[in-house]
Amino acid sequence: MAEQKFQLYAATASGLEALAGQELRDLGYDVRVDNGRIYFEGTMTDILRANIWLRSADRIKIILKTFKATTFDDIFDTVTAMPWDQWLPMDAKFPVNGRSKNSKLFSVPDIQAVTKKAIVNQMAGAYHRKSRFPETGALFTLEIALNKDEATLTLDTTGDSLFKRGYRQEKGEAPLKENFAAALIMLTNWHTDMPFVDPMCGSGTLPIEAALMARNIAPGINRHFLCENWHPDNLKISNELKEEAKTKQNDDVVDITGCDIDGSMIDIAKLNANGAGVLHDITFKQVAVKDFKTDKEDGVIIANPPYGKRMGDQKSVRKLYEQMGQVFKPLTTWSKYILTADLEFETFYGEKATKRRKLYNGALRTDYFQYWGHRSHK
Repeated sequence: MAEQKFQLYAATASGLEALAGQELRDLGYDVRVDNGRIYFEGTMTDILRANIWLRSADRIKIILKTFKATTFDDIFDTVTAMPWDQWLPMDAKFPVNGRSKNSKLFSVPDIQAVTKKAIVNQMAGAYHRKSRFPETGALFTLEIALNKDEATLTLDTTGDSLFKRGYRQEKGEAPLKENFAAALIMLTNWHTDMPFVDPMCGSGTLPIEAALMARNIAPGINRHFLCENWHPDNLKISNELKEEAKTKQNDDVVDITGCDIDGSMIDIAKLNANGAGVLHDITFKQVAVKDFKTDKEDGVIIANPPYGKRMGDQKSVRKLYEQMGQVFKPLTTWSKYILTADLEFETFYGEKATKRRKLYNGALRTDYFQYWGHRSHK
């Protein structure tokens, strides 16, 4: 499996495809971006490299087969004809998940059951086994997804979603997922030689992700991936790639600040930053938005204020937007980026955004309000 070439895709949240596509191009891959997925091909080494390095993606999956399926026989016959014994060891644990959209076959439990039965059928012949398979070994998570009568069979290589970086000790009330936070930073004009401020940093996700980027620390360096368990070679490759990633880290001095009104959140943010190995790269301060001040120029502010829908009541949140507008107004050389689900944000902030971008934070529709600064000519 190590040197075999696979058809692959990276899954992302809706609206972030272009970012993950660019990340894969930067890693040296030819990609095709389509509807929440970035298609590319590669070996097990490439799969592990993508899992270790991608900041904005959710997971990497292997495409085992794509075929037309309008009857259960179509699924059974096609799946039975596939060489499952080349992918799955005899003791493999292989749950089959299913999805169906705009297709004649719509009963997901039946689709899953037929697929599983077909896999067992092929493996029974290949492994000369009449009794049930033990399913006590490594986990291989399969999915059959039908869309407009086209079935796609995939194998997940990631396991827990890539947003689980392995550094989060504790979280706040409504934390940003780490890959979404990384995407928010990528959508700004921030460069690592510019000041970066999150004025309401909560458990610290945005400043931590900024520090990981600035120091070129691979986001997946402290975690494991599902495919590492499939073969001893895979774990060896993964460990080698992680060691190689460590040599690419830099010790650049960065100017990253995280503030929050709540001292207990600042304590949690420091714990998380320490877990990520970037505590000394970030200045954490307990300070309310209304008291925020800076003499620095040409920086970037990214804020993810409470939305009113999820926490607190709308009135107090909109008061906070007003305070933000007043505090940020004098910072003319700074660019400000604010994520909120309150589509009337500009009214309370007191200024129309240079640009708005629709993003989905999980299932929640949000807008990313962008206010571009006028750089000082030093």
